[in-house]
Amino acid sequence: MEQEGRANAILLSSSGNPSENGGNMLRRMLRETLTPGDAGLRIRTLEHCTCLSLEHEGGLLDGPVVSAAERAGAALKLESQSIFSYVVNSISHGEKSVPYSLATGLEPAHVARISGETDSNSQKEGLPAPLWINDWTARDLGIGPGTPVKLEYFLWDYRQGLSTQSADFRVAGVVPLSGAAADRDLVPEFEGISQTESISHWEPPFPVDLSRIRHQDEDYWERYRTTPKAFLPLDTARKLWGSRFGELTTLRFTTPEELTLDEALNGFREGLLANLSPEDMGFTLHRVRETGIEASRGSTDFGEYFLYFSFFLVVSALLLTVLFFKLGLEQRLSQVGLFKALGISDPLIRRIFAAEGLILAIAGSMAGLAGAAAYGWLMMWGLRTRWISAVGTTRLTLHVEPATLLVGVGAGVTAAFLCILLTLRRIGKAPPRLLLAGEKEPLSGSSGSRSLFAALALGAAGLIFLLAAVLGRIGQTAGFFGSGTLLLVSLLAFQWWFLTTGRSLGFHGRGIAALSRIGLRNMSHRPGRSLLSIGLIALATFIIVTVGVFRREGSPSLAPGSGTGGFSLAAESSIPFFQNPGDPESATELNLDQLPSPEKLRFWSFRLRPGDDASCRNLYRPANPRILGAPSSFLDLGRFSFSSSLAPEDQSNPWRLLEAETGDSAVPAIADATSMAYALHTGLGEEIVLDRADGEPVRLKLVGALSDSVLQGEIVISERNFLKLFPKQQGYRYFLIETPDREDGDWVERLEGSLSDYGFDATSTADRLASFHRVENTYLSTFQSLGALGLLLGTLGTAVILLRNVLERRRELALMRAVGYGSGHLATMVLAENLLLVGFALVTGVSSALVAVAPVLVSRDLGPALAPTGALAGLVLLVGLLASLAAVGAAARTPVIESLRSE
Repeated sequence: MEQEGRANAILLSSSGNPSENGGNMLRRMLRETLTPGDAGLRIRTLEHCTCLSLEHEGGLLDGPVVSAAERAGAALKLESQSIFSYVVNSISHGEKSVPYSLATGLEPAHVARISGETDSNSQKEGLPAPLWINDWTARDLGIGPGTPVKLEYFLWDYRQGLSTQSADFRVAGVVPLSGAAADRDLVPEFEGISQTESISHWEPPFPVDLSRIRHQDEDYWERYRTTPKAFLPLDTARKLWGSRFGELTTLRFTTPEELTLDEALNGFREGLLANLSPEDMGFTLHRVRETGIEASRGSTDFGEYFLYFSFFLVVSALLLTVLFFKLGLEQRLSQVGLFKALGISDPLIRRIFAAEGLILAIAGSMAGLAGAAAYGWLMMWGLRTRWISAVGTTRLTLHVEPATLLVGVGAGVTAAFLCILLTLRRIGKAPPRLLLAGEKEPLSGSSGSRSLFAALALGAAGLIFLLAAVLGRIGQTAGFFGSGTLLLVSLLAFQWWFLTTGRSLGFHGRGIAALSRIGLRNMSHRPGRSLLSIGLIALATFIIVTVGVFRREGSPSLAPGSGTGGFSLAAESSIPFFQNPGDPESATELNLDQLPSPEKLRFWSFRLRPGDDASCRNLYRPANPRILGAPSSFLDLGRFSFSSSLAPEDQSNPWRLLEAETGDSAVPAIADATSMAYALHTGLGEEIVLDRADGEPVRLKLVGALSDSVLQGEIVISERNFLKLFPKQQGYRYFLIETPDREDGDWVERLEGSLSDYGFDATSTADRLASFHRVENTYLSTFQSLGALGLLLGTLGTAVILLRNVLERRRELALMRAVGYGSGHLATMVLAENLLLVGFALVTGVSSALVAVAPVLVSRDLGPALAPTGALAGLVLLVGLLASLAAVGAAARTPVIESLRSE
């Protein structure tokens, strides 16, 4: 521990429980090594009254120090006296005035000793409060008992800054300037005042008009120094001059006869330190290891989100597993027929193929490990380079745990094997004669009515969800997303009904339209395959669209209801301002009047309690987020827009909720919806409990959620509540600024140059909001990449199905060519079939996704955000077209004679 104040942090390592042993060890060490001076406390011995005087170098003793000192004094049986001294600008009566004097508030017993009155604290009804003045002041003003006087003094107001206030009194008595009334030690040592040789040498932290100083004032100072000229009841002094920093300037303890001053001093010092916690002395204890571990878990478990979005990818992969394994079995139907003809039982045939599938699943899952590691490495590389704005660091590396790999392999093998077993259920159902000929059991159309009923039921359920969300009976997110999902499944069920019943439809006509209808008819030749292809692409499209609409593109607006709130700049200072830079007087003092059009430069100043960033730019979990104290002038503006609030329907400005009473000890607060959901993991109406330096918890109740604002990462409360909760956080450190013509231009550089002494750091609100958008878009891009992989699987699966269908119908196609159909006719038919599959899939996925994100569609312009989604849809169509061309080529190369011979 460095006693001269060179150290501002102590790191302590300990064995055992770091949250208990380490904290107790540090507290014990601080108690053993700290002195009252380390907490800014001074203890003086006063010989003339055999007293100890406790003072604070900052001027005021706060509540915890007063309580600890009183307990220490009581243990030694010391009699305590509370004293509150204040510098007043004048004591005046009529035209006469005594400038710059000390006035002291005393307890009734102390006033009685000075004035000789037994009822010294009484105030008669209808009369001003009593005040006692010394005989020097009485002679100077020419007044006596019963005369009205006025005290003028400076008072700091958090809204108006330093202002001159006054209070009226009546002179209750005149006390001689001797004995207890001549005690200059009633006033603590004020830096810049107490040690000066004359009043004209004062260097106080408030303005002094030296022209008011008279010769007799200097004589009084030379002879009596800080001896008070006026005395008043302590309660009155507290009401006039007390603040959130304290309501006493001195605690005096009279020692009993059995103790010497030195014994009392040593005992009191030890007792004071024993009763003061490190937090009371200005120390904040942090459990570094515990805090680090907690923060390292991250503000949001994105692994869960990857798991959610990977679900569709996994489903697509499993569907493809079913498809490809089924296609493989269909190619080997003659082998199955041979097994059955030789007397091999169906269960044994299933076991043979199941063992083969298990080997393939194990081999595929092992190969997937390399793909998973490569994908993970690629994601880390992207976050270190292209997406670095989302994480703000290049030190991200891939961490692979063997246990995770084993779980992944086991889950992959199990899921694939179950799909294979599901596929093998129907193997061998057809008679051996058909199997030896390569034919399957004929399809049954009995499921058509059931699928139509399911489609209608699911569609009705989706409409119910949608209606409930519109009427506000359920949350919009649950209602619209649930409705979109139900619509997706309903459309797939309807398409299954259409494909299964469409096999019996006949087509008439000629030309491209008739050939296209033949392509539609071919889709229902293998309805399971067609629906599987449609489902794969629809699921992937659903994810891509629903994630893509949340992307925020384009330049943020400067409208009052936008994310910038209509402010051009947001700024923060390292050193607090004790005046509002927007006031004309302050602007002159801060040299802001030298800037162009300073009268159009408008500041809204916020108090700031530093803490953890709770925005999307912070990868770590915020334990104590930053708190802003918003002035009433800002709350009345009604800027920004809210995604939700607890305000009544007739209240157009939810900001006013911050000044409303909650009915309990929780303080109303407002935060950005993104911070609430992903960093704070809380919701509207819930509470956040924060730690305070004095150890007392702070309860904040969230009454409003901002929608996409530059205040992301901050929790906003009213300035009045801020001063109650954090009285030691002085001045203003956060600012929202309107610049002339609402353009930031060169104002960042100008303001930072003019206010560089305060460590002023300004940022364009548009740039700040865009930085949040880049982070959000980065995460959305990673999630969309999973949807893109699913889309790729679905498109490739469609291509494989189409090629397979062409190969299976090679005899049919050969017959059509033999009877006069040309290659162009066949190409039209195959293209129509494939484009219909892709078109059905895109319409299904996009329409259901648009229903799911309907509130977002209504709330903002999604043109820039949907452009990448449209590009992906175009890419799907292009891949489908290429697959069609490949199928057309395969059909054209089919030898007619050989295919007809195999018919």
